Amino acid sequence: MIKFGSKLSLIIQGSAFLLFCLLLVSGYQAVASNEKLQQPTGKEQSDIQIPPPPLSEGIFPCTECHADIEINNERRELEDFHDDIVLKHDEENRWCMDCHDTNNRDMLHTASGELISFTESYKLCGQCHGPKLRDWEKGIHGRRTGEWNRRKEYLLCAHCHDPHSPRYKKMKPEPAPKKPGKIK
Repeated sequence: MIKFGSKLSLIIQGSAFLLFCLLLVSGYQAVASNEKLQQPTGKEQSDIQIPPPPLSEGIFPCTECHADIEINNERRELEDFHDDIVLKHDEENRWCMDCHDTNNRDMLHTASGELISFTESYKLCGQCHGPKLRDWEKGIHGRRTGEWNRRKEYLLCAHCHDPHSPRYKKMKPEPAPKKPGKIK
């Protein structure tokens, strides 16, 4: 047994104190850096890269066609253009102008009227789908690539979901694999 006043005891106590200090400092740095990493995507835009949304070819910018068309805010079925779009996204309560901006067709808008670009459409989706947005921000929902502590690339909701009909179509599962027979 080591006596309290011996040189070896002092060395052990000093080493333990030094180790304690190092752990304390490294723990503080880990907490500080972790707080920076967990800020929502809206506040840390410099660390996020989002590829352009998957817009149908030849329809953007929307103002190329809509600049000369009289604004009609009446909820209706589209007959001449965009009649191929079938709204199956809370269609009893929603229609085109709930998301697309009436005055600037190259933009979307939130429920409060804030204009947002198509590259920020996750803000629009997140108004109704808050838990999915939080999961997307953390990389749990959707696809995110990049480095865990540096730049990340997120895919927008529209890269995987059709915003007008976001549910995936039902798929019939493939049969289970067959167990191989005995080898002779």
